Amino acid sequence: MDSTVQRRLEHALRAALKNRDTAAVSAFRSALSAIANAAAVPAPAARARHASQYLAGTVEGLGAAEASRRVLSENETAAIVSTEIAERRAAADRYERSGHADRAGRLRREADALAAAVSADPA
Repeated sequence: MDSTVQRRLEHALRAALKNRDTAAVSAFRSALSAIANAAAVPAPAARARHASQYLAGTVEGLGAAEASRRVLSENETAAIVSTEIAERRAAADRYERSGHADRAGRLRREADALAAAVSADPA
């Protein structure tokens, strides 16, 4: 089940794509990827009897490509997005101090887009 935060990000991504807002698109895709990565579960160790005869370290057969996902709580999802926002703002400050105002501005726009998307009322 998708969280409210995740649904808001997906909705905001569609709107940003429609508006051709590249900074927002980048931020939303990055945040959604971070959420997906956090939900990933390590693959079980392959058993020798199911190993592929063609490729070392792989398995074959029905269900070999299936991977279960962890269900993230609303708080976990919100924490991931908050981290994404904080990282962008910290990087923007570093860029600003090193004289790269253009890069800092883009990162701030990305952070602002994420913050606005997660604080918006659900549609």
